[in-house]
Amino acid sequence: MAQDLASDIWHPSSDEVSEAGVSRLMKHFGITDFDDLYRFSIDEPSKYWDGVNAFCGVVWSKPYDRFVDLTEGPEFPRWFVGGELNWVDSVLQHAEDKLQRDRPAVIAENEAGEIVTATYAELRRQVEGFAAGLTKLGIRPGDRVGLLMESGIEAVVSLLAVPYIGAIVVPLFSGFEVDAVCSRLSAAGARAIIGTSAFYRRGRAVETGRTLAEAASRLAKVEYLILKGSGDHSAFGPKALNWRGLIMEPPSGTKARRMSANDPFMIIFTSGTTGKPKGIVHTHGGFPVKIVHDATVFYDLREGDRYLWPADMGWVAGPIFTAATLMRGATMICYDGAPDAPDWSRVSRLIERHQVTHLGVSPTLIRGLAAHEAQACAGRVDSIRLMITSGEAIAPEPFNWFRKRFGNGKAPLINYTGGTEASGALLASVIVKPIRPAGFNTVSPGIAAFVASGEGACLVGAVGELALAGPYLGMTQAFWEDRERYLDTYWRSVPGLWVHGDLAIEEPDGHFFLLGRSDDTIKVAGKRLGPAEVEDVLLEMPEISEAAAIGIDDASKGQRLVVFVVPTPQPQLSTSFPTEASDYVAQRLGRAFRPSVVHVVGSLPKTRSSKVMRRVLRNIYTGSPPGDLSSLDNPASIAEIERLRAG
Repeated sequence: MAQDLASDIWHPSSDEVSEAGVSRLMKHFGITDFDDLYRFSIDEPSKYWDGVNAFCGVVWSKPYDRFVDLTEGPEFPRWFVGGELNWVDSVLQHAEDKLQRDRPAVIAENEAGEIVTATYAELRRQVEGFAAGLTKLGIRPGDRVGLLMESGIEAVVSLLAVPYIGAIVVPLFSGFEVDAVCSRLSAAGARAIIGTSAFYRRGRAVETGRTLAEAASRLAKVEYLILKGSGDHSAFGPKALNWRGLIMEPPSGTKARRMSANDPFMIIFTSGTTGKPKGIVHTHGGFPVKIVHDATVFYDLREGDRYLWPADMGWVAGPIFTAATLMRGATMICYDGAPDAPDWSRVSRLIERHQVTHLGVSPTLIRGLAAHEAQACAGRVDSIRLMITSGEAIAPEPFNWFRKRFGNGKAPLINYTGGTEASGALLASVIVKPIRPAGFNTVSPGIAAFVASGEGACLVGAVGELALAGPYLGMTQAFWEDRERYLDTYWRSVPGLWVHGDLAIEEPDGHFFLLGRSDDTIKVAGKRLGPAEVEDVLLEMPEISEAAAIGIDDASKGQRLVVFVVPTPQPQLSTSFPTEASDYVAQRLGRAFRPSVVHVVGSLPKTRSSKVMRRVLRNIYTGSPPGDLSSLDNPASIAEIERLRAG
């Protein structure tokens, strides 16, 4: 990595070190040095997580007998064996605290500037009331329930109410079109969908209710469609029920259903390089415990703090935002709208208006703000104590701009990475150590992560794969109904190691840096997409016989989607066909996934077994070394891709 300027490295003050949540956690263990805390978490994991549960106030209805059972092997751990809990209790307990019950749990602002608030006491009443309505409707423990809503109080209530009754929530990106919704809900076997009839972006209605009504009509297992009306858009469709009408007075003595620590509460789909989306499975004793840990160690969240993260509830950032903020007794600042509406001052104005102490942003949003600096920095941000960026790799330049210009150089910027399948951080930064631009100053406690060679050897100062030496709390409980694919994805490339799919380098000073994905997964503006999802849609067009999708670097979005198609034998395609193909993908998968360009080619580079060589395709197109071509079956295809690059 390039040498950092001394002024670019953030250093904590003595007060920041002494007051940090991670310092208080260290004191709980009688430890004075963070590196010693990390070693303790690896050497004595049972004692470490016992202490985390106690320090973070995780509510257990039945104490666990032991930390982990590896009877089925490290790939299939069972955590907190014998214990019972419902993680929602760790949120709702704040409604019983005299100092917390009347404090805002959620403040929601929409694009039009309308603001609504729910205290912890009100949040509890709504969660219990909506949960009672779901139970009366017939939703049972273990049922899967889709959730597609804009960020706001109703989304938070729904996200909590489903696991409250022991059912399993399936979050969906609000930009998905009907095919993407159906593929995920069909794979999960969903019985119900909770959604919104419409929300607004830049003043225009996004009619998600129509999408969900069509999805419900296609999916035979979906019995109930529950829609929150919005403005002129009310609940509609033969299966539609009114979200607000479902809230009822819960029976006396209502409690959250007691669950095993290893019972799922969420299936959240993420894309791979082949096949259909992968169903990541998170449990009551996994994801929430990991997230409240990270909220303490990395986010430094405390009671009374105010956390803004403009995250879609359909990506893992939404549930992370919810669990981190509410389990720590802080206040969620939810924003339902575009970050540039009415202009790029919106984020700083939100910070000023709601006195935000913690801000979470994607690198894509940082780049957008930096491109409109004057507007972006118009609001006062003096209240900010800490900022977090996550979702994709970030370069030092935008990292420095955001910390020094947007954040006035005072608040630390925490780089945080793990992925949907990891719950929270594998790598992050703590505020008790210096932070280099775009770097991570530590591996997360409890996780034995390192940079590995292709044979699994530890590398320092050289690029390798981010790997983990064993199971870790928060990891996905395999894939939903697909153990073999889970094993192929993480465990079989280097026996005994979880290989995460990120290229990384560890510097001699202990800082880590991510260098992008080592597989073919595409990440557009922080949203992961499997190439097969795009290709399958394109192959529905009668004019196309073959298709390949790749992601290439983009200054504003991180990556942009580029598509190559081979036409079927027929009269020559019209000049408008690439635009038609791009429109079709956007129609089927959502506008966020519209290809930036569609190239019509004579052939695609393939192996002798007819597998498209996407990595070769990407490397040739971007001018990088092509890599190993020994298995290439049709060398002539390379020249055509080179000509496209030259053009």
